Amino acid sequence: MSTSGHDRTFAHGVHPPECKDNTAALPIRQFPFAPVQVVPLLQHLGKPAIAEVQEGQEVTRGQRIARPDGFMSVAMHAPVTGVVERIALAPAISGRMEPAIFIRPFPGSTQEPLQGAPLDAGTATPAQILSAIQEAGVVGLGGAAFPTHAKLKIPDGKRADTLLINGAECEPYLTTDHRVMLEHAADVMAGIPFLLKATGVGRAIVCIEANKQDAAATMRQAIPPGLPVEVAVLPVKYPQGAEKMLITAMLGREVPSGGLPIDVGALCVNVATTAEIGHLLPRGAGIHERVLTLGGPGIVKKGNYRVPIGTPLRFLLETVGFERDITRVFLGGPMMGNAVSSLDIPVTKGTTAVIAFTARQTGNVEQQREYPCIRCGYCLDACPIFLNPSMLGLLGKNGEHQRMADEFHLMDCFECGSCTFVCPAHIPLVQHFRIAKRAVRKAKAAAK
Repeated sequence: MSTSGHDRTFAHGVHPPECKDNTAALPIRQFPFAPVQVVPLLQHLGKPAIAEVQEGQEVTRGQRIARPDGFMSVAMHAPVTGVVERIALAPAISGRMEPAIFIRPFPGSTQEPLQGAPLDAGTATPAQILSAIQEAGVVGLGGAAFPTHAKLKIPDGKRADTLLINGAECEPYLTTDHRVMLEHAADVMAGIPFLLKATGVGRAIVCIEANKQDAAATMRQAIPPGLPVEVAVLPVKYPQGAEKMLITAMLGREVPSGGLPIDVGALCVNVATTAEIGHLLPRGAGIHERVLTLGGPGIVKKGNYRVPIGTPLRFLLETVGFERDITRVFLGGPMMGNAVSSLDIPVTKGTTAVIAFTARQTGNVEQQREYPCIRCGYCLDACPIFLNPSMLGLLGKNGEHQRMADEFHLMDCFECGSCTFVCPAHIPLVQHFRIAKRAVRKAKAAAK
């Protein structure tokens, strides 16, 4: 069963250069271990995991080294067979220092990953599947890093009728999901029955943008007999891969302000997350590496690599080579990713890509000068959820954060960056919104 839709899209959005040609055809390669792997205890939304190893202890690749702390937390696993050198603070993308486990690999080890009790989608109960996903440490690998078991737990009184497997990958430069669909289609198809069983949903649709026709064909061929899955091809537009936009494009349903996909009977799971579930659960294994794109003009040996969790950025860049005049390094793509402040930050489960730019792309300071808003309205035409980024930006500059949330739906913004992309005045709108959201959350927590 297949579907090809030409009108399957959403209103507004933008068309940034795709920049995928350099890596889309390159197969996934295994990345070497760093001299020390730095495994943060917080790689997901929620509470940090609790370390259950001691300094000096020997660990095996794939072994659980930290247990979940409550429901909104997941387990951590050793990315390498070696010895725990220390448990200490390490720099994180947030700019803060977070607790991490430092592991030095054994040079002579075979590095065979540890396996545990296998789970079968046919015989396992929904509760067993959710527990296994949490135990395997699986989070959203599309960048959000939301604990997958928490997302799949349907609240009382709600139900979903459709599971969308998100293979849109609309972010420029990123080609990891594309390669996973081409090379690990069987794992994706093995993961879907676990998701359907855990949620009680009757059907799944694999959603792929039209610039990945080879992936769509591969996924169609991989559908096992009797599995209620179809493949849908969507027009290329950013941010097609955002949950709310995908639900609107595929199902014609609009997630309400402040609402979640389950409120309109839908669930979205990233395709790489689905593949990991299909790979790990039948082996009783934990996630200890992930596929990411190393790309951008600043990187010499561009490609898609399976990188051990906890690999420091500095080691990544030194291994693949980088241009002398590198000026910015992004975790994730240039639209929704974050520029890093330190190369000592390690790769986490939420790292979809490491994209490096040189002075030629980032330009000089004069080109990036911010000008006053000219009220051109481009940002209103670009915003896929019909916010008023211009007004939000002005309020943000004045520090009126609560008003942004109360009157202008700031918290509905998912920071896609479409407004910043089209702004002729170079106003860093998304940065203003991130600062404002942090302030609103802080005020809310203080009021509690």
